[in-house]
Amino acid sequence: MLCGIDEAGRGPLAGPMVIAGVVLKKQITQLDDSKKLTQKKREELFEEIIKNSIYHIVFKSAKEIDEKGISACIKSSILEIMNNIKAEEYLMDGNTSFGILNLQHKIKADATIKEVSAASILAKVSRDKYMCEIAPKFPNYDFEKHKGYGTKAHVEKIKEFGRCREHRVSFKLKSLNEDNIGIQKSLF
Repeated sequence: MLCGIDEAGRGPLAGPMVIAGVVLKKQITQLDDSKKLTQKKREELFEEIIKNSIYHIVFKSAKEIDEKGISACIKSSILEIMNNIKAEEYLMDGNTSFGILNLQHKIKADATIKEVSAASILAKVSRDKYMCEIAPKFPNYDFEKHKGYGTKAHVEKIKEFGRCREHRVSFKLKSLNEDNIGIQKSLF
């Protein structure tokens, strides 16, 4: 029995990183890397995966990412998944096992291994839903449109309004001439 693991939201300027682990109980067709699927298809597959798998989804907030770092957040999330899903093998998409024993890794596993594709979809859809749900609380940023990624429009909003509590202050923007000293964070 294989547990596939993948993350969504490693690189955005705002919002959480979401890591999912999945063991499929039944064959599901049309699984693929979440980035290759339409939003509609991802959402359809999300429901099918939830019904036909053992899964665990972990959210790491912008604050946790700023305090602990991306790698530490990924590692603790994988360990949480491994504690909640008992499997014979664990496979993470990417090029590292983060020093975790019994964790295999494979580049592009999200496009080639069905369990990792399913994890990719659960992580992406969960993160996108979260960003849409919080968007009304932070209307200046249009989170529902760019989901916190560093689009030109999002960077312009940060220039105009500063950062909110959903932004990762440890992620510096060259276009704002930011360095690691003196970054101001909006508090609303």
